[in-house]
Amino acid sequence: MIYLDYAATTPVSDHALKVFHDVSKRFFANTMSLHNAGTDAADLLEVCRGQLAELIHGKKEGVYFTSGGSESNQLAIEGLAKAHQHKGKHIVASPGEHASVLNTLERLENAGYKVSYLPLDENGKVTLQALEDAIREDTILAAVGHVNSEIGTIQDIEAIAPYLHDRGVLFHCDAVQSFGKLDIDVVTLKISSLSISSHKIYGPKGVGACYIDPEIPLECNLPNGTHERGFRQGTVNLPGIASFVTAAMDICRGRLEENNRIAGLRETFILGLKKASMPIEIESAIDHTIPHTLALSVKGIEGQYVMLECNRMGVAISTGTACKVGQSAPSKTMLAMGRSEDEARELVRLSFGKETTREDVERAIEVLKKIITENQT
Repeated sequence: MIYLDYAATTPVSDHALKVFHDVSKRFFANTMSLHNAGTDAADLLEVCRGQLAELIHGKKEGVYFTSGGSESNQLAIEGLAKAHQHKGKHIVASPGEHASVLNTLERLENAGYKVSYLPLDENGKVTLQALEDAIREDTILAAVGHVNSEIGTIQDIEAIAPYLHDRGVLFHCDAVQSFGKLDIDVVTLKISSLSISSHKIYGPKGVGACYIDPEIPLECNLPNGTHERGFRQGTVNLPGIASFVTAAMDICRGRLEENNRIAGLRETFILGLKKASMPIEIESAIDHTIPHTLALSVKGIEGQYVMLECNRMGVAISTGTACKVGQSAPSKTMLAMGRSEDEARELVRLSFGKETTREDVERAIEVLKKIITENQT
């Protein structure tokens, strides 16, 4: 099977897997235990916290380890919204956010908050004008992900974050799709909160992190939390955390070289599509997206059919965000970009990773060509 769905999840790296095994054997004690074994585990946890903070240029005390990106999104958004509701109960957000963000916002709406969804331009980007039009006196929080999970669009957080900060609006940024691919500096940009996931960067599943500016008041969602300074409940998964941070350091260390390699694979794929003269459109301009994600629309063919046929021929791709696969609803990002429901259902997503080769890309082109040819006859 040729795997071209790295935006959904990645295989655990050998290095991260070794660290998971070693920590499971040597530092298995509960980090809250008062004996020496527990103290050793707690010390390692703090080393990991500091290492991850350095990767995002943040403060160590702002890093909270969680079960993944979805929990991080939920804890940050609800925690910030509830802690600042005395200032207002209005939130603005991109309609192209991950389901964990949208579901959290829906719960807040049911609790009396007001949510305004921002329009997207033709490339799926949020503009400063859209923010200016949406922000009100009672706006307390904005949620805009760094990279869109369906089409790979990079949001201009270098402009968005300071714009919001200057207006006293908190900024939550879902960085699950961007961490390890793009540089992130939470302090310089004055990002209020940020979410990261391990399994997107060749670490184990079930682990992630949430960064929250330690100077910003936060209300913990679960009462009497005993772990992560009361931020959440549940025994700390130290082997998973150590493995996650190992994968994070590895991917950030080789980021530029790998980005260039992936960009070359994407260029090969696009040139192959053009050479084959297939009725395929690339969604979002290439210079507005990360090279790892390529969103396509095969004109006149539903994306789910293309995905299933690719799978039958040995190529794994997606129709969008993995948490929504299996549902035939049209892409929410495409709809927000002004596409019709039929056009939004044509979306397929290919995403490249460490093990993707030029031969994989060339084979995927041939498979798409075969699917289109068979569908036209």
